[in-house]
Amino acid sequence: MVAALGASLFAAMVVWSAEVEAVATVPDARAVSEAAFRKIATVLRDPRCMNCHTVTDFPRQGDDRHRHIMNVLRGGDNHGVPGERCGTCHQSANQVNGVPGAPKWGLAPLSMGWEGLDDHQLADAIKDPSRNGRRTLAQIQDHMAHDILVSWAWNPGGGRKSPQISQAELGRLVQEWIDTGALSPDKR
Repeated sequence: MVAALGASLFAAMVVWSAEVEAVATVPDARAVSEAAFRKIATVLRDPRCMNCHTVTDFPRQGDDRHRHIMNVLRGGDNHGVPGERCGTCHQSANQVNGVPGAPKWGLAPLSMGWEGLDDHQLADAIKDPSRNGRRTLAQIQDHMAHDILVSWAWNPGGGRKSPQISQAELGRLVQEWIDTGALSPDKR
């Protein structure tokens, strides 16, 4: 009887030990979500994104994000003002003269401006339908992973640098962020 009780106790301890080990190896969802977003934020802060996600009435250009050299203004529809529309110079593809281009070229609406936001604020802005073009998280993931204008960032031409992670990796990270709760990172 004592031997049977000892064997049962030993078996219970082995099962408990395995359960504790399994729990210890499950990644902390908050940590995974925050880490994924911090990597996403490196792309969103890249000049290829930030030059058009401004909080100004004009686009920026170049890796140093200077004001557009033609003194271009945003305009009511985010595609320039009469006589100076974005599509006048920016065609549906990069030009041999170095002018960048892609379909739907223009500024993101002011509500989608990211300049000056920390990671927490940036994540909150991206999740907020009133600040993200009325998109769901699934639509945000699709936009970042597949949108043709977003894709331009990885084929910017003219000697411009691309973001340091691929668009496919960005799409994977956005999905991971969503799958782990789309948490806004703690303020640092």
